[in-house]
Amino acid sequence: MKVIGIDPGLADTGIGVVTGHGIKIYSHAFGVISTPKNIPMPDRLNLIFTGVLEVLENEDPDLMVVEDVFSLEKYPKSGITLGKVTGAILIAGFRTNVPITEIPVREAKKVLTGNGKASKAQLERSVRHMLNTDSPIK
Repeated sequence: MKVIGIDPGLADTGIGVVTGHGIKIYSHAFGVISTPKNIPMPDRLNLIFTGVLEVLENEDPDLMVVEDVFSLEKYPKSGITLGKVTGAILIAGFRTNVPITEIPVREAKKVLTGNGKASKAQLERSVRHMLNTDSPIK
């Protein structure tokens, strides 16, 4: 089974591709789609959409997992922006007929680290351990 996981972000959208069976991982790859801050929002969303679409067409995954949108009371505008980015990602999945599931960030952290409130550093260490690699993941 091949799964693509996506961490939406306007500046940087993270993408990971994992192939395996059960808990056994056979191969993995990861990367990022970055958008320049000096171009309009629609252009940035289009870069994300076309980048995700290209990855989905090239990889032909069995499933796409997208981190669900969250919003902090202190920064409500960030939640709205993440919603726009997620919408572009979901449309790319729809266009390629890839089954899609959205999961809350706390659920992803709990599955990967055992702690739904894990820090990014804890999460990165846990993923490196699962992938059996010493190379940093950014």
